[in-house]
Amino acid sequence: MKVLLLGASGLIGPHLLAGLEPYFDLRLADIKPHPDNRPITVVDVRSYDQVLTAAHGMDAIMNFTVVRPHHHTRSFQVNTLGAWHVMRAAQEVGIRKVVHTGPQLVRNHYDHDFDITDVPNAPGTGYYELTKGLSNEICRTYAKAYGIQTICFLFNGLGPDPSQLDYGTDFPPYTIIWQDLQQACRLALELDVVPDDYQDFDMTSFEGQGKYKADKARRILGYEPSEPWEDYFKRKI
Repeated sequence: MKVLLLGASGLIGPHLLAGLEPYFDLRLADIKPHPDNRPITVVDVRSYDQVLTAAHGMDAIMNFTVVRPHHHTRSFQVNTLGAWHVMRAAQEVGIRKVVHTGPQLVRNHYDHDFDITDVPNAPGTGYYELTKGLSNEICRTYAKAYGIQTICFLFNGLGPDPSQLDYGTDFPPYTIIWQDLQQACRLALELDVVPDDYQDFDMTSFEGQGKYKADKARRILGYEPSEPWEDYFKRKI
């Protein structure tokens, strides 16, 4: 499968390659050089023509582009319009698989509760959350209108596994480690049919708190955290 990876030089994309390159033919795309000097196709998601050109010949698109809210105009152009450009290009060239990404949009409303798996998103009034929440709705609308099998991964934290961290640290809800995100992306790309053409997943590697569960990702994707990572945070006796 030929996969266009947008945002390949960002804070997430470089950490995915080890788990995806053995399985897929990746076209790395970004507006800046890759931190490991990998060949990059220059694509600015704010330009529909650039996204469309890069999408030709691809079987799937993964969109890991993002701009934080301190650049208000640019963040709307990348986060919201960029998602529209991705879905529009997928529809135009006949791509039937898209992996989209964004921040989790439920945690602050449910921190008092337990066993949360699949509840309606609540972006709130934060500018960043609104730009990404709109992007999710654009992806959902295009997916349902044109049968584009679309999966959206939502995160609260990403990083290395706990064996590379100090024991004194804890983990926030909806945190996923790089290896588990690699697994989730591979499963998403390999999934033939997405229920209702679009599904979003609040992703986590750590279920030890009992608050937020990965059950939906287990059921639909076959995802499983690679280890019981919460063991790394148990107090030594």
